[in-house]
Amino acid sequence: MVVTKKSFIQEFNDFLTKYGVIGLAVAFVMGLAITKLVTALVTDLIMPIIGALIPGGDWRAATLNIGPVKFMVGDFAGALLDFIIIALVIFMIVKSIIKEEKSERK
Repeated sequence: MVVTKKSFIQEFNDFLTKYGVIGLAVAFVMGLAITKLVTALVTDLIMPIIGALIPGGDWRAATLNIGPVKFMVGDFAGALLDFIIIALVIFMIVKSIIKEEKSERK
């Protein structure tokens, strides 16, 4: 039995292939790009409409003061709304991709 020693580059390439690291890296970068896009959509298009409907307009700056403690409830509500919209968009994208993959397998 002859054992050939692999070079570092070959081992690294095997690692990338075996564990799908390249696909994971691409998915991560795409996720960041989609997150930035959806955040811009929420911040620039949706929030101005919500701000116009709410008295005072700048609801993200709303605070709740209890004694010396200042709770940034507006900022939290905005971050929560951003998360829900981003999660919904990513869910819809993944759902459509899975649906396409299932239809290709048939």
